[in-house]
Amino acid sequence: MTTTLHPDPALLVEPTGDRISSNGRPTPEFREHLRRIPSWVNAWIVAFVWLQTIAVIAAAVWLNNPISWVLAFLLMGRAHVQLNILQHEAAHRLLFANRRMNDWVGRWMLAYPAFVPIDLYRRGHMAHHREEFGPNEPDIPMYRGYPIGRDSMRRKLTRDALGITGFKLMRGLFGALGSSNTDARHQARRIFAVQGALLAIAILFGHPWLYPLLWLLPSLTVWRVLNRLRAIAEHGGMVRSSDRRETTHSVRQSAWARFWFVPFNTGWHLAHHTDSGIPFHSLPEYHRELICSGYVQDGLEYPNYRSLWRALASGSQG
Repeated sequence: MTTTLHPDPALLVEPTGDRISSNGRPTPEFREHLRRIPSWVNAWIVAFVWLQTIAVIAAAVWLNNPISWVLAFLLMGRAHVQLNILQHEAAHRLLFANRRMNDWVGRWMLAYPAFVPIDLYRRGHMAHHREEFGPNEPDIPMYRGYPIGRDSMRRKLTRDALGITGFKLMRGLFGALGSSNTDARHQARRIFAVQGALLAIAILFGHPWLYPLLWLLPSLTVWRVLNRLRAIAEHGGMVRSSDRRETTHSVRQSAWARFWFVPFNTGWHLAHHTDSGIPFHSLPEYHRELICSGYVQDGLEYPNYRSLWRALASGSQG
């Protein structure tokens, strides 16, 4: 059995043209164009994510029927996806051109509501970008060992859907409240302070149960399933290499995927890993140039996420 899904070496050709370097990174003039951060647009996006979230909760309360509650539960998992992807952008300091604004919004409006200690996350995430599958790779437990058997994949997703994975990680966050690591302790306390504020808002509006039902539980369940599906589609079955085409999958994007688990252009993940200093608004343009230059060949891209997940679950049963 093959233990990786890395591409055929024949597809790893040198790019052509004057916009993409031999390692896939944009040349200086093109990179300067791609690196522009539309701060005002991003401010609206953050506000709109919160408006969507409030609208979903309000609609569920107003309609008050089983279908609306189930749909709201699923959509609140999507809300956590959106918060996490935007805090990832802030962790890269690409959300706002002003660093102080970037870090404040990233912490208080995105990461802490989504249970993420962003400063610790940033430290580990930069190690992930320095060398995927390297000795300091923090995310390796999520996507090592692929392809796996279908039964194994089913068990992983079932644990996520039942909240087992989420509760395990939540215990770690509770443990950080008394950590000897000052940064970990302070961030955990801020996270729970923000969660307390969200609970207080629910109580103020006369619906305290909204916090566990439409905030905490979707984070522990729906978000965990969507997060795993995205993460394994980014790096599952790949190998340690200086060529990002061997460390990161490329998948053609669909409206369905972008709605549920790869919003804000995060699905153009090969472009993001080839140059992690490019804001999410510019990733589609960058990816198109990677294709035009030949850096990304037709055979290198999966046609959709379903085909990639099938490949990731094509290993021996176990």
